[in-house]
Amino acid sequence: MRLVTLVAAVLLLAACSAAPAKSEPGRFTVHEVADGLEHGWDVGFLPDGSLLVPQRPGKLALVRDGRTTDVRADFSDVLVQGEGGLMGLVLAADFATSREFTTCQTHQENGHAVDVRLVTWRLADDGASAAKVRDLLTGLPVNPSGRHSGCRPTLAPDGALLVGTGDTARSTVAQDRHSLGGKVLRIHAKTGEPLPDNPFSASADPNERRIYTYGHRNVQGVAIRPGTGQVVTSEHGPAFDDEVNLLRPGGNYGWDPSKGGVDSSYDESVPMTDTTRFPDAVRPLWTSGQVTEATSGDAFLTGKQWGADEGALVVVALKGQKLLLLHLDAAAKVTRVTLPAEFNDKFGRLRAARSGPDGSLYVTTSNGSNDKLLRVTPG
Repeated sequence: MRLVTLVAAVLLLAACSAAPAKSEPGRFTVHEVADGLEHGWDVGFLPDGSLLVPQRPGKLALVRDGRTTDVRADFSDVLVQGEGGLMGLVLAADFATSREFTTCQTHQENGHAVDVRLVTWRLADDGASAAKVRDLLTGLPVNPSGRHSGCRPTLAPDGALLVGTGDTARSTVAQDRHSLGGKVLRIHAKTGEPLPDNPFSASADPNERRIYTYGHRNVQGVAIRPGTGQVVTSEHGPAFDDEVNLLRPGGNYGWDPSKGGVDSSYDESVPMTDTTRFPDAVRPLWTSGQVTEATSGDAFLTGKQWGADEGALVVVALKGQKLLLLHLDAAAKVTRVTLPAEFNDKFGRLRAARSGPDGSLYVTTSNGSNDKLLRVTPG
């Protein structure tokens, strides 16, 4: 079965714009840092070496010195439904003094879905609890089923907070520049306000002023390429064409299940990047072709310890249950794709990928039972 799966993956990746993928065993060493998690969605790196892991059912774990403890926090207003719940997490740039971090979460009131929102918290000095500081940004659309909730926040080197969002499986959201769904947002990390150099900064609508790119289906990975400022996202396709995209400020990425506003049924047979309807739509760097891998988190490998793999983009997959390694040239064109054999069908569904302060790669599993936090180093 494993051989069949690997062969299918190689055939799939050979159809993309890069060279055919191949499996290369022995490249990575995988260490289990923690287990007993439930849908670990992200990883935050504390200055003392501890790790924060949000879990979709509305739980937050602190991993320290090989021990995992629950962080007490009031997540009673989190809508835990389908793909929604407690999702992405990012530490404030000044965490060492402020102790603040921000989460993406689906929000409910009296059992009714309200929105997806960004919430800022303060972690106690002992790491045992967290208190809500503020709602950083509210009003992101939500589907009561939790479908296509996004939601991945990442800090850029210039201090901007980039947030990948989902289209909530509604046909007009991705192309609607008055909606925050199906977008990558660029906002002030402390206030949630639009940044003055955003592409639609002249708009009278603050939502539109927050938009960096639009026309997305469900962005779940946002990574900054070191030394370049290039922002690369990974995005779920329907039954085909998961995408890796290089962001272009103001760019339309071409997802439109409304077919120009004439179809309210969320027609998922349309192209992920519809260049017929939108000739100027930004083409993807990589696509999975006629099969879906359900690409989620992405991260760049940093540090000379990675050798020839330094600077490569890691993309992890849920349905595909694999880790893909995309080598990029200076313009971010994919030149080669490989599948490290250490991950092929061995850990199940993979959700988060983050590069740690020491250059190690951290990956979470998302199987729903006894999920793990993995640390990946060169083999």
